[in-house]
Amino acid sequence: MSAAKPAILFVCLGNICRSPLAEAAFRLEAERAGLDAEVDSAGTGGWHAGEPPDPRAQAVARRNGVDISGYRARQVEPADFARFSHIVALDGDNLAVLRRLRPKEGAALSLLLDHVPGRRGEAVADPYYGADAGFDATWADVTLAARHLVRALTT
Repeated sequence: MSAAKPAILFVCLGNICRSPLAEAAFRLEAERAGLDAEVDSAGTGGWHAGEPPDPRAQAVARRNGVDISGYRARQVEPADFARFSHIVALDGDNLAVLRRLRPKEGAALSLLLDHVPGRRGEAVADPYYGADAGFDATWADVTLAARHLVRALTT
């Protein structure tokens, strides 16, 4: 592992479902592994700025031992590309937006599921418009990916 403390930003569209769950899962996995990392989440869109995560996202996180009720949505900003060493998108559309926003010198960009063997190029499904069970599937995906990302950052 490099001497620099990794700084990871998870990004989805509105920052109220997938990216806060990815942030929470990564924090949990990093703590278990003893990895000291800066972690945050944001959205490419700003319409939910200042709002807490979706109640269904809060519920699935709580069922898995994490309280995300204090998280607040925010929009990606230019300074994020210098502040974070890794900016991790939850789907291809948001990755494309991040690629357009990133200056020449900026954080490494990836899709979250690229960090899971056999899942390269896959999106974490957006559970917002679906049933509550979609949030459980999102939690499973972000937890698996967080475990692999932490492993990559600690070896």
